[in-house]
This record gives sequence, C-alpha cells and structure tokens, in this order.
Amino acid sequence: MSVSIGLLGNKIGMTQIFDESGNIIPVTILKVGPCVVTQVKTKSKDGYNSIQVGYGNVSPKSLTQPELGHLQKSDIQPLRYLKEFRVSEENEFNLGQILDVNSFSPGQLINIQGKSIGKGFSGLQKRHNFSRGPMTHGSKNHRAPGSIGMGTTPGRVLPGKRMSGQVGNKVTTIKKLKVIQVNLEENILVIKGSVPGKPGNLLSIVPSE
Repeated sequence: MSVSIGLLGNKIGMTQIFDESGNIIPVTILKVGPCVVTQVKTKSKDGYNSIQVGYGNVSPKSLTQPELGHLQKSDIQPLRYLKEFRVSEENEFNLGQILDVNSFSPGQLINIQGKSIGKGFSGLQKRHNFSRGPMTHGSKNHRAPGSIGMGTTPGRVLPGKRMSGQVGNKVTTIKKLKVIQVNLEENILVIKGSVPGKPGNLLSIVPSE
C-alpha cells in the first residue's frame, strides 16, 4: 500500500513496565478501535483510492443530519469521528468491515498523530527558545522581544516574524514508536514512549513506512 491503513483511538495514560532483562520501559497505554469502514472511495468514481474509517459510538442526537445521513446510507451506527486513509488497492476493504488492534503486532513501528497539549499564550523564550537579556548591571531588557524589524527599508514587519503567541494545541506526529504489547480482548496497545496530548486525546495510529 502507498499509505497503510490506520486506526483511531484514545490515549489512556502513561506508566512503566519491565522487560525480561529487568529494564524499565516508559510506555503509553492506548485504547484503539474497533473502527468501522464507513466509505470506500475508488479511482474510477472519486479520482483516488481511499477508505474512510469511523470510531466512537454516540447517540444520533449528537450528530448533524448530513453526518447521520452519510452513515445511515451504509447502514452504519452513529459514529463520532471519521478519518480517511489513502490506500493503493480499495478491493481489500468492504463497507462495514471492522478493523481492530489485530492489525498491529509487538515490535512493529508506528506513527501516531494527535493534537498536542495547549500551553496558552507564551513569550519568546518559552515559544521559540530565544535567549533573555542580562539580569543585572541596570539592564531593563530581561525577557523583552527587542527590535522586530528594520527602519525606513522595508518600514514594516516581515511576515513569519517569530513573536509571542499560542503554544501547543496543534496537530503533531510522533514517528517510529515501538509497539510493546497488544491486548486483543480489551483493544489495548502498549507503546514505548510518549504520544501527543492529554489522557483521553483522540489519536490516529498508522504503521510506519
């Protein structure tokens, strides 16, 4: 496949486990799937091959009429999240097919995408790792931004200037995280290392290329 099929899940939290040699491994516990194939797109009909997966059963009242209609057209229960993944062969998937953690195996490398923790409005030192001014000898420039551009030419602040603003709360991807354990009964994945966001955060889990 050009892009391997991924699953949606939630972050449960972090802990640590011991391997056979007694080494401590920091791990993140993920609740992954089961996901439902809600739409299959083909090159002949849509211009490209992809499948859309849904995750998270909800009440019909929490979805809009277009969202409900899209799912009811395929006789699929109301789902909270939908995400599309490109595939090379759409024939491998059927509408309503259930995808679960069975598609992952211990030792496999995966990429995890999610929204990072928002850290609010922050200054230059925290946001861009700027160095501060001197703290002594009468300096009044400790954490100030300083000059933000030239004078007569160009006489304006250039776009993309690194300034203070919101930190975090954006989609980030952590690549090549190792699967330590797979629990098929509980749909649990145990991953070595950390993943974006707080516990409960929605994540997209895709096999690493």
